[in-house]
Amino acid sequence: MSEEQSMAIINFGSINIDHVYQVEHFVQPGETLASKQYQKLLGGKGANQSIALAKAGTDIKHVGLINESDFSMKQSLIRAGVDCKYVRGTETPSGHAIIQVADSGENSIILFAGANHELSDDLIRQALDGASPGDWVLMQNETNAIAEVIEQANEQKLKVAFNPAPMTESVKSLPLHKIDLLIVNEVEAEALTGTDELEAMEGWFKQELPDTAVIITLGAKGAKLITNAGNTFAEAFSVQAVDTTAAGDTFIGYFLAGYMQESEPAQCIRKACAASAVAVTRVGAAQSIPTLEEVEAFLAEQG
Repeated sequence: MSEEQSMAIINFGSINIDHVYQVEHFVQPGETLASKQYQKLLGGKGANQSIALAKAGTDIKHVGLINESDFSMKQSLIRAGVDCKYVRGTETPSGHAIIQVADSGENSIILFAGANHELSDDLIRQALDGASPGDWVLMQNETNAIAEVIEQANEQKLKVAFNPAPMTESVKSLPLHKIDLLIVNEVEAEALTGTDELEAMEGWFKQELPDTAVIITLGAKGAKLITNAGNTFAEAFSVQAVDTTAAGDTFIGYFLAGYMQESEPAQCIRKACAASAVAVTRVGAAQSIPTLEEVEAFLAEQG
């Protein structure tokens, strides 16, 4: 890789249409309930993380599939600064989520994978063909072919980051030892390790995945990076949360943007916590993700 060439991230990620309904309470069996508000938004963990990476100033290429009639979603990604050369159209319905948001602030979600589960060997090969050693591959658990992407990325000496969300039993059978960076929240970490004690989780990761850096996001408490060389913790910022949707995706994008450039881990976590803090003060998913300038302004205010 030449000095002029910057590192890139290739995100094999979901792209969803979020159908969001504001309701008084969750609809009950047999009940017909009027929605007070409706929004159709770009969503999916993959798309959100790509937008966060783009806003953090990273060269991000998104790989995924959407229905041929939904190309406004691709345009939204492009406008956010995401390279969508490998976002393809298909006749299968796009992935989507039916989201009820109750007056209490709680949400209830039905997820349909759709086109997100149509990643082919051919598309994977094409997307990885132009990659250089040192580039990163990012995945979540909302697409198919995760094991195949990990194996091919390893063969090409690319670094791999994986966010196993939503957590399923199938994650445990993936070649996790071939992942360079695993990003989990407390619930996902508990499902993987079998313990809800943070110290015991750390011990499990160090023993079972000694060559994998693990970051555990701890919600309002902050986040912790666990490696065999040592641990790094940063506290979360105290803000008035309005909507926590995409807070985790924002954190991942901003953390990985710094981590791949080998920035100081404590600085990476602090900046990611700041980006996440700004995001939760805004309504929505992708549209709540702040720009790098907004994150730096927030950090300057915090001192």
